[in-house]
Amino acid sequence: MSPEVGVLDEEAFAEAMDADPDEALAMLADLTGATDEGLRRLARQLAGRVMVDLGRIGPERRRGIGRLRRAPAREAEGDVDLDASLDAIAAVRTGRGGADDLQVEAWQRPATAVCLLVDRSGSMAGDRLAAAAVAAASVLFRAPHDCSVVAFAEDAIVLKAQDEVRSPDDVVGDLLRLRGFGVTDVGQALRAAAGQLARSTAGRRITLLMSDCRATTGGDPLPHVAGTHELAVLAPRGDTADAEALADALGARWTELDGPTSVPDAISRVLLG
Repeated sequence: MSPEVGVLDEEAFAEAMDADPDEALAMLADLTGATDEGLRRLARQLAGRVMVDLGRIGPERRRGIGRLRRAPAREAEGDVDLDASLDAIAAVRTGRGGADDLQVEAWQRPATAVCLLVDRSGSMAGDRLAAAAVAAASVLFRAPHDCSVVAFAEDAIVLKAQDEVRSPDDVVGDLLRLRGFGVTDVGQALRAAAGQLARSTAGRRITLLMSDCRATTGGDPLPHVAGTHELAVLAPRGDTADAEALADALGARWTELDGPTSVPDAISRVLLG
């Protein structure tokens, strides 16, 4: 993929993607931290494009259970509510009103706010870094106006705040600049998620914890879960014991990630329950 200093062969990368996409993405993620500045820049550009695209083309989401609401026709599409529209119908007949004043019944879908917590402790590299980048893109495409992305180890770094407008390309680019470092404070990460979700007025607020959930500092994370509203865990393949234990203790959903390409499907599974 890099036949000489400062060169990235995109055709070789495409061939690697055809052969084993997860391995190719892990290799590309590692190249984003290359010591050669030119190669590092090219790898980050390519990785950003590829991982944002992978997050975008995840499975089509079902929108969950909705409820009927009544609204003027100018604000929503639906079936006319005749009983509620009698005055408006009379006004239309006499030329004193328009069809936009008719009352319709329309399905209103519950809004969902998401906070993605990405474990950037010492284990974050290769396929885990690639999976984190795809997850960030996937969350941003699912809830672009009400989501946050927080990377954590001993501290928490907000890459996108809940009420901040940022493009998936920019957030993924910032995430790819991170490297595994330090110990893991899951409790602090959950407090950070609670703070972000507190900014939302959505009816459903969910924290996606992307981690092996092995807390190496900060003590027991369980007391810090309450403010996160709803929790789902995305565990790295082959290292799920602590994640499963945390999820079971909380009655939360969890799933194992089978490499970076599995992330959009995994997120859909835990969001839809």
